Parts: sequence; structure tokens; C-alpha cells
Amino acid sequence: MSDREDIIQLINLYGFAMDTQRWDLFDRIFTEDCDADYGPTSHWTDLARFKADFGSFHELFDATQHVMTNHLVTVEGDSAAVHTYGSWRLVRHAAGDPPVWDGTGYYDDQLVRTPQGWRIRKRVCRVVFWTGNPKVQTPMEEIEFKLDLVSLRQEAADGRLNYLHAIG
Repeated sequence: MSDREDIIQLINLYGFAMDTQRWDLFDRIFTEDCDADYGPTSHWTDLARFKADFGSFHELFDATQHVMTNHLVTVEGDSAAVHTYGSWRLVRHAAGDPPVWDGTGYYDDQLVRTPQGWRIRKRVCRVVFWTGNPKVQTPMEEIEFKLDLVSLRQEAADGRLNYLHAIG
């Protein structure tokens, strides 16, 4: 497969890992020293901690569905910039009616080619919109997932999108 196809496969594997709660797959997706920024209070720089925290948080849900779309990929040698839209549904019947929390956002990733293949070295994930029952995603006390909604237009204007830097 071409680099682009390999990278899209990797990004889609992330959604699959989330929905199957197979956190060991993160070893195939992220570098050991990944920088995963999911917002002001949700930032990891250690893959083991990232996997453990995501596992604890997602354990609450009866089901999840993550959809990765609109892959923009720019490869330069052994590094790549990738921008992907995501949408997700979290289902937790114990949270009441409705038992769903839906969100959309984006992932702005920096990847590096390793001997094992492409891996995400830095990820910025931002929520653009959500709807549903916020009790569905009420996290455990040790982890505070603060949802700051963002505008992709404003992020671009503020120079915070790696993919825009990569394509000039």
C-alpha cells in the first residue's frame, strides 16, 4: 500500500480500537512518547498512561461508535501531517434518557515513519459540536474531560493546525 493508504488505515484503526476497547492496538497507532492533546484538562505524553486513562473512561459505556472521515494526508519523507474529521456516539443506558451523547470534531496529527510503520507522534483532538445527554460521558473523578468547543476556522486563523503548516 502507499504511504497515504497506510496512514488512513492507521487512523481508521484508532476508531476500531476505541469501539472494541482494544487499548493494546494503541501500540500500533501511537509512538511510545506520543503527545496526545484532547483539550485543556486531557493531555498525555506517555502512551501507557494514555491507554490506561482511555480504558477507564470508556469502560462506562455500553457501546461506542467512532467514524473517521475526510482524511487529508501530506507525506514528506518519514513524517506526515494528517487532518481527519471524526464523529462519535457514546451509549450508556444507566445515564437515563436519552442514553446517548454524540459529538463531532477533528484530529490534527503529526506522524512519523518507524521500523514498525507509521505512528502518530502528536495528536490534537478538538470537539466542535455535541448533543445528547452529558451524563453519558460523565467521567470518573480522577479524570476531568472538559469539553471546549472549537471552530476549525478559528484554529486555522490562530495558526494551530499542523496540516495547514504542512501544505503551506
